Amino acid sequence: MIGPNPNIKHPIPMHTRVGFLKGLVTAPNIEIGDFTYYDDPDGPDKFAERCVLHHYPFIGDRLIIGKFCAIAEGARFIMNGANHAMSGFSTYPFNIFGHGWEEGFDPATWSKELRGDTVIGNDVWIGMEAAILPGVAIGHGAIVAAKSVVTHDVPPYAIVAGNAAKVVKMRFDDRTIRRLLAAAWWDWPVEKISRNLNAIRGADISVLEAAV
Repeated sequence: MIGPNPNIKHPIPMHTRVGFLKGLVTAPNIEIGDFTYYDDPDGPDKFAERCVLHHYPFIGDRLIIGKFCAIAEGARFIMNGANHAMSGFSTYPFNIFGHGWEEGFDPATWSKELRGDTVIGNDVWIGMEAAILPGVAIGHGAIVAAKSVVTHDVPPYAIVAGNAAKVVKMRFDDRTIRRLLAAAWWDWPVEKISRNLNAIRGADISVLEAAV
């Protein structure tokens, strides 16, 4: 048993609403790890166009999503291109409409609003219609509840919910989380993962550590 091919677009026969994103997303400013999937009744093929918004190559920010993530229908990643200059009285983007309105615009007033890359760890579950704002980092093993708006970084193995999203629960105690992060099962060869599925989906950290 070696598991499915992470490069196949539709890994579940007769269920094409689910797709491994690595084989579907070709944008150079998006990086997606093995076995991360998106589930959408309209199909996952347009993930980059529908779910990754305001992502313009000239800005230079990247969306980085780890391995073994589960992304539900309607999740949105809002990238830095959505930001407006906020240092003056008005946030209206006069300059983009031209016809003289671009004159005197200082690009630095906009560029200082950039938040950097958006980074999603491994084994993260993002619920239906959640929104991830620019520059957010979500730790390994975290869960983002449906319809949450994530405005700040999320710790590993936290469950966050709400607008703005807040930590409502940690999935495990601090010591267990440290041991899980040290085990980093998502970085194991797929053959090793396949041999140790019971330990990975189980709840005994010592069994998982024995497989490291």
